Amino acid sequence: MKFFKSLLLLNLIFFYAAAIQAELRIEVKKKPVAALPVAVVPFGWQSPDTKAPVDIAAIVNADLSGSDYFKILPEQQMLTKPTSAAEVKFRAWQILGQDYVVVGKLAKVDNNYTIFFQLLAVSKKELLMDYKISTAEQGLRCAAHKISDLIYEKLSARKGIFSSKIAFVSHEVTGDNHLYKLQISALDGFDAKTVVSSSEPIMSPAVSPEGEKIAYVSFESHRPVIFVQTLATAERRQVAAFSGINGAPAWSPDGKKLAVTLSKEGNPNLYILDLATTVLTQLTKMSGINTEAAWSPDGQAIVFTSDESGKPLLYKIPVNGGVAHRLTSEGDYNSNASFSPDGQKLVLVHGSDGSYKIAVLELSTGAINELTSGSIDESPSFSSNGTMILYATQKANKNSLAAISTDGKTQQKLDFKSSQIYNPRWMP
Repeated sequence: MKFFKSLLLLNLIFFYAAAIQAELRIEVKKKPVAALPVAVVPFGWQSPDTKAPVDIAAIVNADLSGSDYFKILPEQQMLTKPTSAAEVKFRAWQILGQDYVVVGKLAKVDNNYTIFFQLLAVSKKELLMDYKISTAEQGLRCAAHKISDLIYEKLSARKGIFSSKIAFVSHEVTGDNHLYKLQISALDGFDAKTVVSSSEPIMSPAVSPEGEKIAYVSFESHRPVIFVQTLATAERRQVAAFSGINGAPAWSPDGKKLAVTLSKEGNPNLYILDLATTVLTQLTKMSGINTEAAWSPDGQAIVFTSDESGKPLLYKIPVNGGVAHRLTSEGDYNSNASFSPDGQKLVLVHGSDGSYKIAVLELSTGAINELTSGSIDESPSFSSNGTMILYATQKANKNSLAAISTDGKTQQKLDFKSSQIYNPRWMP
């Protein structure tokens, strides 16, 4: 309860350690038996006397290792290291039990770089993909993530997420000075860009469905105010600055409205704000603290957190108003829910006995499955393909961001070296 009320009253107690540049570490709890064996061979580089500016194969390896769909062959176990399909000896890869092999080269052409890569099916001795990507040096990491997406989509028939970006708030302290930054980076923590910075707290980032705008809460005027900012131009608009709490903005699926938490009438309740007309409609009229709205993918309902019954639980209410129905009762604490892309599941923070873990709620059955084992895990959100969940975690005084597969078997950790981070959100 203390954790819930601290969040709802906008008291920034918990922060999570992070830095602008991160190292991605893959922790595989247990790979599914059906995971596809794939070998990503180190890419050739045209200048053997110099080091390639980016290790393309290492990035692709890290990406695919973080998926529960693939089992990646360690480089030290490779019998040969071809860089083109013509050099591939299929028998060698059959001996190693590999289903697929990825080979490639990196070349510098004038001031740009070209990546050539090929995907081969070992048993059929078949070329499945033959692709070329040209980019400037600063785009090499993005190009490597794109290669991972292409391979994932070809072999799994699901949308790749490795080119995804994440939004988060960082907090740095230098002496008596505080600096808060709302930032966007690649999933592996690289290429971070600052959206807005302030000497006062920033929290609750929410990215619009098309990925072009971001809503957030800023304390720059020494009270909580909700802004909407256009990412391409940095133009921003103040949309909620009422007395009391202005918090927890959540975009409607069509990007035209925000669900927000306001206490302008005394008790924190949910309101729907039409961004075009600025019309504000009260959605809940409950006596508890009501916050953390999450829209269903079809836009017809909103799930939210309320302590109406005496402890934080999840409720669901039609977007046009009506009776709110309780969704959870298990545990001491259920909050901070987000829908899966298909609308069949909710990811949430599930607490009991003083521990807060990430869990998935099956809406059809009401069953809750805990995924994480940390004592303080928070701010979960689904990837766009519904296979991974991003969240913040604190364990043994080590703070990091993490992503875990929806079955809990594969986990990626982003190890950050300095400053603080909180409220991570996956970008569309």
